[in-house]
Amino acid sequence: MRTLETLNFDNSYARLPEQFYHRVDPKPLKGAHLIGFNTEVAGLLDLDPCQVTPQALARYFGGHEMLPGSEPLAMKYTGHQFGVYNPDLGDGRGLLLGEVVNAAGERWDLHLKGSGKTAFSRFGDGRAVLRSSIREYLAGEAMHGLNIPSTRGLCLIGSDDYTMREGMEPCAMLLRVSRCHIRFGHFEHFYYRRMHDDLKLLADYCIERYFPDLADDENPYRSMFVRVVDRTAALVARWQACGFVHGVLNTDNMSLLGETFDYGPYTFLDQYRPDYVSNQNDHQGRYAFRGQPGVVLWNLACLGQALLPLVPREDLETQLQRFTLLYEGYELARFRERLGLEEVETGDAELVERLKTLLAEQRIDLTRFFRRLCDFDGGEASIEALMELWPDPSKLTDWLLQYRERLEREEGSDAQRRRRMRAVNPKYILRNYMAEEAIRAAHQGDFGPVNDLMTVLRRPFDEQPEFERFAGEPPDWAGAICLTCSS
Repeated sequence: MRTLETLNFDNSYARLPEQFYHRVDPKPLKGAHLIGFNTEVAGLLDLDPCQVTPQALARYFGGHEMLPGSEPLAMKYTGHQFGVYNPDLGDGRGLLLGEVVNAAGERWDLHLKGSGKTAFSRFGDGRAVLRSSIREYLAGEAMHGLNIPSTRGLCLIGSDDYTMREGMEPCAMLLRVSRCHIRFGHFEHFYYRRMHDDLKLLADYCIERYFPDLADDENPYRSMFVRVVDRTAALVARWQACGFVHGVLNTDNMSLLGETFDYGPYTFLDQYRPDYVSNQNDHQGRYAFRGQPGVVLWNLACLGQALLPLVPREDLETQLQRFTLLYEGYELARFRERLGLEEVETGDAELVERLKTLLAEQRIDLTRFFRRLCDFDGGEASIEALMELWPDPSKLTDWLLQYRERLEREEGSDAQRRRRMRAVNPKYILRNYMAEEAIRAAHQGDFGPVNDLMTVLRRPFDEQPEFERFAGEPPDWAGAICLTCSS
């Protein structure tokens, strides 16, 4: 185990040519103080929590002192935002501090969000506000707890500084930890600038670091694209199966490794609404819940276009044509798990689609429905528990009969099925009202709710009696929460 001062840095990205980034130091936050520290993420870095003090975390990740071994830089990338190419993007409010290699040989990026202006800040001040930082800190842990690939936070730092967003708001910094900060937009930058030698250098770097098993393939760049398509299809299938709405699926918010990346106005659905738009700035509904698979495919096409100097067009098109079947297969597999089905039958897709249609028509709470479905045994009590969630219970009757008949063809026992279902159907998710309550408390100097939620979200499938209220119906005011790009 290591201390903050002895983390094993090996900063491979910083050894790339300088056109890949801009070197700049963080700008200190006034009155920096620790709000939250994630001991599980510390373990990924071989960091000994017992050797870490709140003062040291605030000093290093509040911008006051350079972490030994770090080499801060702002990465240059571009991307399509709401379908329009923007050449002026890059790390405008965050810095890649460096890469820590743990004893297992795993390499982890440390990225400090809210660290001040960079060459890519455009008209911004490079700061992050406490509100959005809390939401990202909580979201990373929520997704990890649900077994959905995601960036995570090591620590959250508050301050006495303020900046203008939705009124004057307190500033914060979040130390984000991820295996990869390479975005689709990194490739787009070099493609549209016609810097094809640098494009190849970036691709070679990614293969060496993230896909070393592909290095000896006939065309490793094509193989890399195959892998990215597969991982991205699996990721969006997990989003759709759990009711997660990203909110801003621009190409610069897409991770090369298929991780959920750059949280903004995200939402875990309180009601199953395919047309739900979580971002109030998304006036055209481009990033509605139902549209996420199609948008992700569009983003993959943008990445494919950027790889044209390295991969034949027909090979890229072939891989893009695989996406829909890949996605549908992954999504059906996730719903089979949620329904407790181990055997594979051709009628399963129809069973799932019928359920999704009913959930949408009745606007059912997806999370609470599936959690109660874990206890379904055909008996009156389990049926009544499910019917309580439906405005018109008669709508569910035929589907439940079909589901019961399907369960009878499974080989395992009901007890085994219920155990499997409880392991994949969470009792707790990060609902918007929960994050909002924690944010309001934090604005009053009470950080207990933030850290309580971190505890809940780490074990979303477990019974946690002390947090039972988070498993109930959201309060009426939850529907009035307004999220924008600044969220």
